[in-house]
Amino acid sequence: METWAGSRISPGLWLMIAAYALQHARAEISSGSCPSPVQLRREELQMQQWVRFKPAEEMLEVREPGVTDQEFGVLGSFGPNLSLDQVKAAASESEDAALGRAKRSAPDFNEFSNSDWSGWTAQLESQKSGRSGFGWNREDGRGNTRQEEPRLSSSTFALTGDSAHNHAVVYWTGQNSSVILILTKLYDFHIGSVTESTLWRSTDYGSTYERMNDKIGFKAVLSYLYVCPSNKKKIMVLTDPEFESSVLISTDEGASYQKYRLSFFVLSLLFHPTEEDWALAYSHDQKLYSSVDFGRKWMLIHEHVTPNRFYWSVSGLDKEPDLVHMEAHTPEGNVQYVTCRAQMCSEANRNYPFPGYIDISSLVVQDDYIFIQVPTFGRATYYVSYKREAFIQIKLPKYSLPKDLHIVSTDGEQVFAAVQEWNQNDTYNLYLSDTRGIYFTLAMENVKTTRGIAGNQMLDLYEVAGIKGMLIANKKQDNQVKTYITYNKGRDWRLLQAPAADLEGNDIHCILPFCSLHLQLQTSENPYVSGTISTRSTAPGIIVATGNIGAELSYNNVGMFVSSDAGNSWRAIFEEEHNIWFLDKGGALVAVKQPSVPTRHLWVSFDEGRQWTQHTFSQVPLFVDGVLVEAGAENQIMTFFGHFSHRSEWQLIKIDYKSIFSRRCTEEDYQTWHLHNQGEPCVMGQKQIYMKRRPGNYCMLGKDYSRILSAESCICRAHDFECDYGYERRSDGNCRPAFWFNPSSVSRSCSQGQNYFNSTGYRKVVLNNCTKGVKEMYTARKQQCPNRSPKGLTLNTKDGKLTANMGSNVTFIVHLDEGDSLRTNIQLDFGDGTAVSYSNLSWTEEGIKHVYKSAGIFRVTALAENTLGSDTTTLFLHVSCAVEHVQLLAPFVVIRNKEVNITAVVLPSQSRTVTYFWWLGNNTEPVITLDGSISYTFRSEGMQTITVQVAAGDTILQDTKTIAVKEFFKSLLLSFSPNLDEFNPDIPEWRQDVGRVIKKALLQVSDFPEEQLLVAIFPGVPTAAELFLLPNKNQSEGKKKSEEELEKASSIIVSALNQNLVEFELKPGVRVIVYNTQLTLAPLVDSSPRHSSSAMLMLLSVVFLGLAVFLIYKFKRKIPWINIYAEVNQEKEQEMIGSVGQGDTTPKITLSEFTASKELMEKELDARVKRGVVNACESTREIPNCTSV
Repeated sequence: METWAGSRISPGLWLMIAAYALQHARAEISSGSCPSPVQLRREELQMQQWVRFKPAEEMLEVREPGVTDQEFGVLGSFGPNLSLDQVKAAASESEDAALGRAKRSAPDFNEFSNSDWSGWTAQLESQKSGRSGFGWNREDGRGNTRQEEPRLSSSTFALTGDSAHNHAVVYWTGQNSSVILILTKLYDFHIGSVTESTLWRSTDYGSTYERMNDKIGFKAVLSYLYVCPSNKKKIMVLTDPEFESSVLISTDEGASYQKYRLSFFVLSLLFHPTEEDWALAYSHDQKLYSSVDFGRKWMLIHEHVTPNRFYWSVSGLDKEPDLVHMEAHTPEGNVQYVTCRAQMCSEANRNYPFPGYIDISSLVVQDDYIFIQVPTFGRATYYVSYKREAFIQIKLPKYSLPKDLHIVSTDGEQVFAAVQEWNQNDTYNLYLSDTRGIYFTLAMENVKTTRGIAGNQMLDLYEVAGIKGMLIANKKQDNQVKTYITYNKGRDWRLLQAPAADLEGNDIHCILPFCSLHLQLQTSENPYVSGTISTRSTAPGIIVATGNIGAELSYNNVGMFVSSDAGNSWRAIFEEEHNIWFLDKGGALVAVKQPSVPTRHLWVSFDEGRQWTQHTFSQVPLFVDGVLVEAGAENQIMTFFGHFSHRSEWQLIKIDYKSIFSRRCTEEDYQTWHLHNQGEPCVMGQKQIYMKRRPGNYCMLGKDYSRILSAESCICRAHDFECDYGYERRSDGNCRPAFWFNPSSVSRSCSQGQNYFNSTGYRKVVLNNCTKGVKEMYTARKQQCPNRSPKGLTLNTKDGKLTANMGSNVTFIVHLDEGDSLRTNIQLDFGDGTAVSYSNLSWTEEGIKHVYKSAGIFRVTALAENTLGSDTTTLFLHVSCAVEHVQLLAPFVVIRNKEVNITAVVLPSQSRTVTYFWWLGNNTEPVITLDGSISYTFRSEGMQTITVQVAAGDTILQDTKTIAVKEFFKSLLLSFSPNLDEFNPDIPEWRQDVGRVIKKALLQVSDFPEEQLLVAIFPGVPTAAELFLLPNKNQSEGKKKSEEELEKASSIIVSALNQNLVEFELKPGVRVIVYNTQLTLAPLVDSSPRHSSSAMLMLLSVVFLGLAVFLIYKFKRKIPWINIYAEVNQEKEQEMIGSVGQGDTTPKITLSEFTASKELMEKELDARVKRGVVNACESTREIPNCTSV
């Protein structure tokens, strides 16, 4: 979420000169949350951050006191003789390079925030490139008869020696001060820093300048200069950190300086609006510092602060004047809204006004409001705090579904917001809130946006200065853009009436609504490149703009137009675009042609643009880069900045225009002017009469003369009321409920015996001053709260998630749309055997917290009940704990076309909260289950891979095994002499190594092929293993012969095992003997259904053996070694050694690594005895299912 309007910047002087760009520059408040910020055009430029410009060829920037880099950025420049396209391309490349190095010398506009300045900063781009040719015979285009030219007093000063410098910044130190400071710099885009600088100072309003380098140090390279807004005599100058990181401090308007070293690199400064020595500094490594002695010493406030998202306290709202609001990042990467005092910001002293995480670059602290955006899934959710009260969710129309939201302004006791909805791409809808900033209603649909220089979106909406509630907007409708005007904050809009005649006096036949006047609403954020529309609060009713006449807005065949009666009627004044400024507190207009060609003349009008007089301000044509008007309040001085040619020095032409006035104005020079809307005298509920100078009187105002002579309240009528939240205006002009809104619903805060205000569907336009009339009819009516049964009960978690970690706090939010909250009982069953009950809903406002001590899916049920009825709702919460280990249990040899069971063991064990993904054989798509076991049939012989992934919460673990698929095979169970157990660490790597040693020992007593011999060591102790004899891959000799070979080989191996001929050396002096643990040789296992009599006898033998072991187990407490065996023995897992290798992708954790009670171990032994019977049984048939699970 972004903001486009901050605290009011007082009229003053700031200038940023940019040749090809600045004539279309616009005011913008932008942030990182949104990739394409949109902006509001306002003459008073209430802004928070400024639009970023790409570096241009030459720049001149002018600031007045209090201007900080949080209000504006600095442009770079290029050498001469570049085409516009070349400049744009090079600018983009250079800007990226500069920003990548994070140099203060070329900061992004969006890195900065505002302070309450008394002055302006402007930056213009000069056009030194290609300025060698002069237009001597070209006069400024105009549309009026030339008047006799009075003589202007002027003087010219050249900044000698700075011709190579491509950036100049001009500062007025304060109102009524004669001191002007100019900082010129050579910015090198290749290295991204300033390499040279010169500081100039004038004490006579710019007639002469003194070079100050000897007073700050000849070797010092300066990058920025700041003037304190509350004491303009105090100045800070920052050096470029490529040379040194220091701050130069002056307390005498720049006459002398003291240098202080800095331990960090300052990107931006933010002065306190009232305390002259307090300042915040934002560093290149995202740290925020504070100083209470005007930069001499700095203290760290917080690390990892979001750029642009730190604010000083607002007087009258925050209790401590040194309170700092900021958006900070946690070590985990989350973002929080943090407040603390500037010099007391330890963790213990920090506060978190919003209990939760917020979206990055979403914090906006502005006037009475604080806005944030919270992380959600799929939909944006916005919250507002009004006058530092608790945060409440912003209510937009239910189906607006915003993709993007920007705060346009907050200074009219309500919030203007621009919302790009789900079905919009290049337009925004304009919404207005109630006084608390909670409930928003639609003011205008499809407001046009314009792509800015840096790719940002700029909203074609302009707030007329000096007249409350008056807006001009460009609306896109049916693929046409038309200009509309409103006098009541967007309640009603109408097209602009075109002028009746052109400059030659010819009639213009333009009939509404088919033809009208359309305006370009592109204001420059500096008043010295006037932009395409201008108004001043000191000259109410006068609007000067660039536009065209026709069916829609066009950028071809444009002219200049003026309105003297607040947009009711318009006159054409120039056929070509001009920069137009207000002189003498709005009493006169001065016009200069766009700076594409050099000029010597300016034009002045004293009758609101009806007649213009030409004046010569320079004997040599000047490429005008910018004009500064009224450096002080009581003088009549303006300064032109520019170049005579691309090789010349910076030229500053000071003009004293006092001579064009014949005298000072008296009371007889003023007349009254009635504000109206097409003859309707009531605007915003009152009749307003202003005092204005009579057009054509050549008298000097000298001070702010415009004032409201009288303001009389009007009788309330329908146009003084807009639709309330949930209502929409229909074609008949009446407000009706939207289809999604239930007007009969009553807030849950309404309890029996209390009163509430029942909306009529209308609400009075904020700041409208009408009285009586239809006010009572349209105003919400007070009614008694009815007895109601609970309805609309909803249950959610505070963070909106349906997952939680075991052991963490889960906060449930219960909301009731209707029902007596004070007399409605709330019950919440957490689904884990615990529940809570509250006597009324007020006890649950902060949420209901609960900690789950086990994992699972829990059914959480809320019940709201009173004497009239009840309502219930349910949610299912997934509580999981982190998965630490997964182990895949599968046989290493299976029979083709026979189903095999495969199991994944998860530790710690979880119930119903784990998802299993199985890749079996050569399948590319997984089989997804909620169970840890799966059955599968392999259809072809060969080596097959099984992979399982286990997902629990945000954790995914994997295990993989490779198995052999055969038509038949033989297997033998092996055991070892007890000394092997002493060296068994029970880890997969050890089992693999021992398996290879056993395989090597078996090959010494048998000539069976190595690739057909597999050994799998079981996990746990006592150590045991299984030997697999596989048939040859080439079975062309016949299955019977292969079976005979396996029988022969197994007989040889069994004989060797029985004679203790199979042994290996584990380490020097430790020899291990391998035994055959089966009573008799296990028969051949294959896929045929036949049963031999020997196999049946073997089965009976194993059954009797199992019964014997079971009886021994029952009396195990009388046999000590059995008891020990039960405590240490673990389940066996087959592991394959040899040509069928296991891929252990995760560490194996056996049960022996977890503490188990004796009772569990007894159950384990019981299961092991039963498994022994099964193993013996399965060894006569399908060995693949002989897996310990």
